[in-house]
Amino acid sequence: MTIGWLDLAAGASGDMLLGALVDVGVPLDVLGAAVAALPVEPVTLTAEAVTRHGLGATRVHVHAPPSDVHRTWSDVRALLAAAALPAPVRDGALAVFERLAVAEGRVHRVPAEDVHFHEVGALDALADVVGVVAGLEHLALDRLTASPVALGSGSARGAHGVVPVPGPAVLELLAGVPVLAGPVPAEACTPTGAALLAARVQEWTTLPPMRVLRVGSGAGGRDPVQLPNLVRLVLGEPVVPAGAADSLLLETNVDDLDPRLWPGVLTELLAAGAADAWLTPILMKKGRPAHTLSVLCSAPAADAVQAVVFAATSTIGLRAQPVRKVALDRGQDTVDVLGGRVGVKVARSAGEVVNVSVEFDDVAALAGALGLPVKEVLRAATSAAHAAHPTASTTLLPREGE
Repeated sequence: MTIGWLDLAAGASGDMLLGALVDVGVPLDVLGAAVAALPVEPVTLTAEAVTRHGLGATRVHVHAPPSDVHRTWSDVRALLAAAALPAPVRDGALAVFERLAVAEGRVHRVPAEDVHFHEVGALDALADVVGVVAGLEHLALDRLTASPVALGSGSARGAHGVVPVPGPAVLELLAGVPVLAGPVPAEACTPTGAALLAARVQEWTTLPPMRVLRVGSGAGGRDPVQLPNLVRLVLGEPVVPAGAADSLLLETNVDDLDPRLWPGVLTELLAAGAADAWLTPILMKKGRPAHTLSVLCSAPAADAVQAVVFAATSTIGLRAQPVRKVALDRGQDTVDVLGGRVGVKVARSAGEVVNVSVEFDDVAALAGALGLPVKEVLRAATSAAHAAHPTASTTLLPREGE
């Protein structure tokens, strides 16, 4: 399992992200082949070793011929649909450009389809987006995280005149994301960089616990005095903190599965070794109703659980992340109830009973055998269970007659 973390203390742009990917080990040919698949004027990539404040890094240059074509979101969508790209790269690039189009539409108060703007139509932006998405797909990270994003401050001249920094589209794209101005009084994060981050980063955090494998540094064109103008990409294996259970949380969003199949899916997952499995209703892009399937399992059970997810659902991918599981000591018992027996779960903390619950299936079966309402048998079983295993809270309750 490999995770990545982006250090965005100097902001982000498409070429900085390309440089970090090449510097961390993604072959330049992988990025170049994806860019060459675009049905546009010839665009090529070259890599250069540079330094920023004495730190070595890679700078990727996008070489594109002059063009006065101002493509709309519809144009870019059709262009990507016609490109000979692997489906994950095409879909990933479409998701980035859709975010750009929606953000620019909100900023200019026009529908996204009607936006004419240079950021989406420019050849270098097309190369940045497709190249970065192809590079991340090549790394096949299980999870990509990032630090808060430095955006810069001041003002800059754009296609429509002078705009404040952070740019309106950048703020729109990074709504809900932790950001800061940073020490450089200039644009630190471009709209293309912001859209890539918003579409690909799954968690915003300081450097997560990991065993570092490789580090790549991508340089921007400027070399400000305030700090090294770099994006750093750190790759590593997740490390479970000492004392934490070795557990994984597997998740996927599914919008095309017959809902009548879900109960069977959850049953199969538990049978395969999942500690728990549940569904959360969500609303996906274009207003499509869907479910997030979440599965908690131990690392040894992960392969069997993943196999069930892929076989029993329509998903083609999973998000996996290590989680810390805090569990009470637990045990099993039975109690006599109305002439039958019902299973009981007993949870303890520091040797003291803190939670007692009865097995509902046993209660329902006993109620059926006795011809009694389930709620009556449940009440009797719960009372018997607490009498057999009193908790601190039940011992403080007043007894009858007191």
